Amino acid sequence: MSLSTRIKKTTAVAITALTLAATAAAPVHALGKNERKFIQGAAVAGIIGALYLNAQKSRAAPVQRTYTTPQTQYQPRYQPTYQTPSQVYSRPISTPSVTQPSVHNTPAARAFNTYTASERRQIQARLSDWGYYQGGIDGSFGPQTLRAITAFARDAQTTDSLDTVGGAYGLYEQLIS
Repeated sequence: MSLSTRIKKTTAVAITALTLAATAAAPVHALGKNERKFIQGAAVAGIIGALYLNAQKSRAAPVQRTYTTPQTQYQPRYQPTYQTPSQVYSRPISTPSVTQPSVHNTPAARAFNTYTASERRQIQARLSDWGYYQGGIDGSFGPQTLRAITAFARDAQTTDSLDTVGGAYGLYEQLIS
């Protein structure tokens, strides 16, 4: 039996005993204020005493409990299957195709994107005025902007300047000023 269950039972027994003792001592209507306080005090003393005795009993004989966990062995849901390399690579491996670098990752694009939006539109407008750029003046670097700046660099005989970010800055500065 757990400690809380014992306390509840002992408390109930003590209250019942005190109630019976109080009713046998005098009729209910004859109890005065002092008698009621005495009975209340006796009930409280009985409850505290019962709790104290239960606490002493629980200290005297501690209950040792042992817990066991069920031992289960892991069983995989699926059994793995292994293939030999000849089964896995039954067809020839093709060489990966070489992709061209992105237009947006060129030195010209990196330099272009460091300018403010109004400066980028000014660069495109100047390229458009000189006939190199046919796209919309939106300030975004794309294939048409790359073609235009490449054509401008070719006509200025500085195509190798587009190989570095610093060289691209030099071309853009010519267009802004």
